[in-house]
Amino acid sequence: MSKPRKAYFCGSCGYESPKWTGRCPACQAWNSFTEEVLHKGSDAAAQPPWRSTGQPSRVVRSLPLDEVEWTEEERIVTPDPELNRVLGGGIVPGSLVLAAGEPGIGKSTLFLQDALRMQDVSTLYVCGEESGQQVKMRAQRLRLQHDRFFLLPETDTQAIFQEIGRLKPRLVIVDSVQTLHSPFLDSAAGTISQIRECTAEFQRFAKETMTPVFLIGHITKDGGIAGPKLLEHMVDTVLQFEGDRHHAYRILRTTKNRFGSTSELAIYEMTGEGMQPVTNPSDILIHSKGETLSGIAIAAGMEGLRPLLMEVQALVTPSVYGTPQRTVAGFDLRRLQLLLAVLEKRGGFHFGTRDVFVNIAGGLKIEDPSIDLAMVCALLSSYEDKPLDPKACFAAEVGLSGEIRPVNRIDQRISEAEKLGFRRIFVSRYNRKGPEPYGGDIAVVPVATVEDVYRMLFAD
Repeated sequence: MSKPRKAYFCGSCGYESPKWTGRCPACQAWNSFTEEVLHKGSDAAAQPPWRSTGQPSRVVRSLPLDEVEWTEEERIVTPDPELNRVLGGGIVPGSLVLAAGEPGIGKSTLFLQDALRMQDVSTLYVCGEESGQQVKMRAQRLRLQHDRFFLLPETDTQAIFQEIGRLKPRLVIVDSVQTLHSPFLDSAAGTISQIRECTAEFQRFAKETMTPVFLIGHITKDGGIAGPKLLEHMVDTVLQFEGDRHHAYRILRTTKNRFGSTSELAIYEMTGEGMQPVTNPSDILIHSKGETLSGIAIAAGMEGLRPLLMEVQALVTPSVYGTPQRTVAGFDLRRLQLLLAVLEKRGGFHFGTRDVFVNIAGGLKIEDPSIDLAMVCALLSSYEDKPLDPKACFAAEVGLSGEIRPVNRIDQRISEAEKLGFRRIFVSRYNRKGPEPYGGDIAVVPVATVEDVYRMLFAD
């Protein structure tokens, strides 16, 4: 046996160093190195357990690009339309997917129920955090059964691959990657070296056998995925859960996808029978009220290829303290300060002496610039203490000179607003190249500057 080797790993980025250093040369973090004991046994180069004993070893040689065999990918379509959306149309064979989120947000519930609903796909569920009885209790609560669904309470990767070689499943789910440990390393489970080695082993398995693998991961207290940053580079797709686990709605967002768009999101509702997909999120993000209130505007945004109408809330009050407060939830604080500066300079509104509070209803975090106009109208509505028309919505970006800038996919935004019963939608004058009007029951109001919007909405 070889002598055990020690190494130091950066807790922020996973950089490996033979000795301790105060500052990481890769990510420039201070005092982030931890010592781990590494040991590679003689079996590290042995044949992987998922290969049969009579299977010949691979022959590695380079090929010209024209000789590479390529066929149209046949995705595994799940019964969950929202999961298919964020994956780009279904599960790609041989893909490695990482899904992370806060404790109790519904990661295990979502993938357990989706696996149980795929009756024609044999699935191996590796439960490293829970016992088989606990997973059985959750399946009974979901009222789902599957004859080809197998549980494996194991954390040793070699034992897992031996069971995979025996069952030969079409789908593997690992809950979670932080509980796995490889016998080729002496470090404890959850360390940077173990996470990196175990992920690399599942990556080789997925690519060689064309079996999709889902890795469920943890997050840190800062909201990042636990483990080295290299973990996100090794996998094909990264899904991250958002939302408060004390509320009913969950958001599954794609942050990396080699087989589809990276701007898609899925919305679920946590119920007693599991995670239920929300196919029309605009209905739950816009709540009808008995009376109209000031400071509320409806924005017609886009998340990926999906139009999404959301409620923008603003509260402007006189500042009690010397420095006015700027508090946001679901919106970029620097973007808010930019819009306030535009209203100060171009409109003459004195927000420098007022506290401003902004919220995107439903717990969403929006980065689409098309909600700028709705945010400006909500701020002006609260400033003037005059409610907006509840049947009006907004879809435009606001520039530094106060001009209303065009946004993409305007036809989809207008169609979604019309479907939900809105009578007017304010868009940029430069959004339409031709003079032809929109052929629908909703009135499209073109505007050029913030002053035009103010005169249309608040002029007596």
